[in-house]
Amino acid sequence: MKKGVHIVTILIMLLPLLSGCWNQKELTELAFVMAMGIDKGKDNKFKVSFQLVNPGNVTAGQGGAGGGQGLPIAVYRSTGDTLTEAARKATKKVSRRLYYAHTNLVVISEKVAKEDLLYILDAFDRDPEFRTTTEMVVARGSTAEQIVTTLTILDRLPVNKITKQIKASEGLLGENMAVNIDEFLIGLVSKGKEPILNGYRLIGIKSKAREAENLQKTTTDAYLASDGLAIFKDGKLHGWMSNNDARGVVWIQDKVKSTDIYIDWKKKKKALVVAPIRSKTKVSVQFINQKPIINIKIDSEGWVSEANTAIDLNNPDVIGQIDVLAEKEIKRQILHSVKASQKLKTDILGFGDKVHISNPKLWKKYQGNWDEEFASLKVNVSVDFYVRREGIRTIPFWSTMEK
Repeated sequence: MKKGVHIVTILIMLLPLLSGCWNQKELTELAFVMAMGIDKGKDNKFKVSFQLVNPGNVTAGQGGAGGGQGLPIAVYRSTGDTLTEAARKATKKVSRRLYYAHTNLVVISEKVAKEDLLYILDAFDRDPEFRTTTEMVVARGSTAEQIVTTLTILDRLPVNKITKQIKASEGLLGENMAVNIDEFLIGLVSKGKEPILNGYRLIGIKSKAREAENLQKTTTDAYLASDGLAIFKDGKLHGWMSNNDARGVVWIQDKVKSTDIYIDWKKKKKALVVAPIRSKTKVSVQFINQKPIINIKIDSEGWVSEANTAIDLNNPDVIGQIDVLAEKEIKRQILHSVKASQKLKTDILGFGDKVHISNPKLWKKYQGNWDEEFASLKVNVSVDFYVRREGIRTIPFWSTMEK
């Protein structure tokens, strides 16, 4: 009998813990925000564009190419002195509660990046519903609204096109690297490294970008493309790096998986193209007479992806020469990127962090004037490159034609 009383007592005590999902939300009550665009208006208010998904138009098997017949997104605009005010004002137009747990992208205009970026970061970092793993990009030569309202033909959701394309560029070209809000904040508060973001541009007839007919063509009138790296200093947009300079930055960050390296051969320009298949970058610091010197060591392996000249790729001596030429070209690109960063007096490469970690006591001496020290910092680059594969043809048809 006593045992039964004890069991009942325990069950009664557990009842408060069995309250169910107290904060559950019905899907039909939520508007999923996939991307946000943040511009600055003439009245100095934030102009926020919310890219919402139309679930019925992106669900597989509902007609069309993997979705419904309607547009996959709807974009609502709102303004406010703060992001919080803009988000709450949006409820005047949206019939559902804005839900940010699936937000994958934040686009900021160049004006916001130059003047007011610090005033929006806290809202993202503080809101428990908003993920700081969300990627952030700068709209280059376009407004943020134009970026988030552009329709894309390959990916039903424009936000997926942007995030996937950045990862593809990072993996195959090396001129971009995915940067989320958390990583940007780490660089922002760091004393030895400034943050960077990807640039994104709308190319073509911008007025056509948001029209449904843009989805009905094999070649669109307007499309989105990544465009360089945005360089920040003291929380404000300070400059841009593009092409090989951007690639060098990504390489130093040890983010390059593959890219293309052009090599001249016997006075023929860009006769060979070598593509890394794996690469490892190590950055270290040494001190000589209390002065830091940065050493960058790159080990890379690759293959010959093009040979537009007569050449015998079966010859080990020829392969050895290609290795040396590839090493020189990689080193040239790295040093050019370092000098471009030094010219901006902005340490986006993280050399200051290396000095801080290696010698915290000496770092205190340089910390207050690191921009000037960085501008004159000596940097050594060494590269070991090895061609591991030549493709399926070791004797190109050029050799046969010359005979």
